[in-house]
Amino acid sequence: MAPSLLEQLNGERAVVLLYVGRILFSCPLSLLPEAFSLSFLSLFALSVEIPADDASNPLSYHFKTRPGASSGIFLGTVTLPGLLVSRLIQILRSESLQEVRKEEFAYLKLQYWAAAATCLSVLIYLSIVCQSQGKSTNSICSHSKWSPVYSFICTILLVGFSVASLSGKLYGVWSLTLMSLWVLVHGLAAVTLIQKIFQMFPACASIGESLLVTSGLVVYFGDMVAYTFANQCALRSSKERFCILLIYWRHLCYFMQGTICGLLIFPVFYKYVVAMWEYFASLGSNACHRDSDMRRSLVFYGSITFMLVVVVPSWMQFVHAFHLHPLLWVVEFVLSEPQKRLTLCIYWLVIISWCVRRFYDISKNSKTERILLRKYYHLMAVSIFVPALIFQPKFLDLAFGAALAVFLLLEIIRIWKIWPLGHLVHQFMNAFTDHRDSDLLVVSHFSLLLGCAIPIWLSSGFTDRPLAPFAGILSLGIGDTMASMVGHKYGVLRWSKTGKKTIEGTAAGITSVLAACFLLLPLLAATGYIFTMQWFSLILAVTTSGLLEAYTAQLDNAFIPLIFYSLLCLTGTGQLGTRTKLAPSWAARLETALAVVKWTDTSQGSESSGRVRVKAPHPIKGEGQVGASADGWVTGRVGKGRWRRSVRESVGNVGRKRADGTFLTGQ
Repeated sequence: MAPSLLEQLNGERAVVLLYVGRILFSCPLSLLPEAFSLSFLSLFALSVEIPADDASNPLSYHFKTRPGASSGIFLGTVTLPGLLVSRLIQILRSESLQEVRKEEFAYLKLQYWAAAATCLSVLIYLSIVCQSQGKSTNSICSHSKWSPVYSFICTILLVGFSVASLSGKLYGVWSLTLMSLWVLVHGLAAVTLIQKIFQMFPACASIGESLLVTSGLVVYFGDMVAYTFANQCALRSSKERFCILLIYWRHLCYFMQGTICGLLIFPVFYKYVVAMWEYFASLGSNACHRDSDMRRSLVFYGSITFMLVVVVPSWMQFVHAFHLHPLLWVVEFVLSEPQKRLTLCIYWLVIISWCVRRFYDISKNSKTERILLRKYYHLMAVSIFVPALIFQPKFLDLAFGAALAVFLLLEIIRIWKIWPLGHLVHQFMNAFTDHRDSDLLVVSHFSLLLGCAIPIWLSSGFTDRPLAPFAGILSLGIGDTMASMVGHKYGVLRWSKTGKKTIEGTAAGITSVLAACFLLLPLLAATGYIFTMQWFSLILAVTTSGLLEAYTAQLDNAFIPLIFYSLLCLTGTGQLGTRTKLAPSWAARLETALAVVKWTDTSQGSESSGRVRVKAPHPIKGEGQVGASADGWVTGRVGKGRWRRSVRESVGNVGRKRADGTFLTGQ
């Protein structure tokens, strides 16, 4: 039995097992239900994927997947749940939850169980299809009772784990029942959605890619429905609250989610508008059928304008009362810092216009291979996103949402061939497509944008891992680009006989990401970050994502940033200015850094400022705590016993040291 299992453990599955193992190794005891559920979910996914990738694969008779890709069920199943568990671990690593509301932490748990339910439901659906189709094809699925038995066991265990995890002092029986039903609805919606995806977009994605999109969309729309429901739900009391009712979002999140969800449901809305238009047109004379393309285009542009100007803003005003129209709020947001943000917009326009025109000319007049041409866009993403992420992260959040909305709108226009832009957009997109794109759906630009944006969006709330927002930019803009260029030009040793990825390219990608991290850390330190760095964890995260890029046949732009982000959440990189536990390794590094500090003596009942010379190693032995106060100052305690001192430092001046060794305090 063991040799057969080892034979089934290919490179991609080994890397995914390493990813899951790294998360489980970092799980604290308080997250045991989530850890056990992730383990069983992984084993279930592996048991479904192995027969699905068999030569007599019965799923191929039921689903028309992307040619040349493996099923990717294992990777698609564990990516989103693993990411959410990593976020839970990251939050629990802070000494307390004062920086993150306990209700919000509980809601993140609920999101994990919703994501786990979506993946489990799809796995059960796939195993049922595998069994039913296997009987007609005489495949290995029809001779195995493992999948049905394991489906039942996993379902029972995950239900038990979820009840144990969600049961707590915050909720009573009624709230727990509502949350269980909420999780169940996510699972049922996921099965329905993945069937629609395969029906509407055949041969556009593998099963794993479809599973990742399905789970992400279901959880994302679940948030939107939850907040809409929360504003109208009367089930509130001082002692017992349903977790969904305690979501606190910023204006920016409302705007982005409303716009993106509105565009995603727009095709359904437009379908009914066109049906009504055709019905009334049929009642008129035949002259109404002239210039039908132009008339349909006018209906389209009128419908999309109504959706974005009336319907979406109405929802935003409904869930959160903006003081003015949401579109005007965006203008006000941009003009709140006009010099910085307008300058950044001009910089983006110059870079994008020059690069797009230059790359398009190269694609038409040069013999440069398309795979290398596509990597130029990755480099363009680095030049665009890195400065904005360091100096204007909130504005970058909005810019990502606007860019995604534009991409969705252009793809809808391209698919439906809306006059006059449909043909032009299709012609431009075809210049940069590869084997993972199809005439029906072009996904490359979506995957690159979302790969860079999602880690930044996930880090817009609580985060004490300053490298985590850069996960997509580092892995795609630098690692994937260098791996492709070096592997294409200098690669000789291939990872497999049938694959194109080379060892030289993978080594170049891993090395380039590590080098970028080393260069990025001092730059972040200059803006107010001080780090607790576990270099082994960082190297493991970079290596794991690099190996996944080498082995996977899935859409790497979609999976690698999420995997890399999850692993970066587990690294020991800390940020002064967010409440965090100081590791002994950081204390040792501070022995020379904190030679002279400004401190506040609180022992006399009133704050008085003074200086204390810290003589290493005594004041910084053991562990200390730092935290951000509401007035923009960092407060904390360093040292133990009689060496314990209260430190007060300006967030913006942390890490900036005078020539005489003293730290700037801003006082």
